[in-house]
Amino acid sequence: MEKQITNPWKWQDQRSYVQAVEVKQVEGTLYVSGQTAINAEGESSTADMKTQLTEAILNLEQVIREAGYESKNIVRLNIYTTSTADLWPHFPILQDWIAKHGIKQATTLLEVKSLFETLTVELEATVVK
Repeated sequence: MEKQITNPWKWQDQRSYVQAVEVKQVEGTLYVSGQTAINAEGESSTADMKTQLTEAILNLEQVIREAGYESKNIVRLNIYTTSTADLWPHFPILQDWIAKHGIKQATTLLEVKSLFETLTVELEATVVK
């Protein structure tokens, strides 16, 4: 697999994403459904944004790992939240996780009216190998 990053500017570096990722000679592509803070019994979290973000990241990692892929090969990450104002103070959690895995991904962040039940943040990814 070969990845080519396109960044015409530098400002996105502080926001932990890239403008575009081209992937060639892919062995496989994994499209991961939005992962949230839902536990193994299927119960939606009622915790605060920080806790839900952390749990969503853990669930995303688990799906990627169990599918035989690696988080470092995420090329697209969509973030949905019911409140960007509540998410921003905890954004460093996501940035640290991205840096830890050396992820270089295109990202879209959307504030939505609501998510499933009591959920406040959802992470949707495309991963390659």
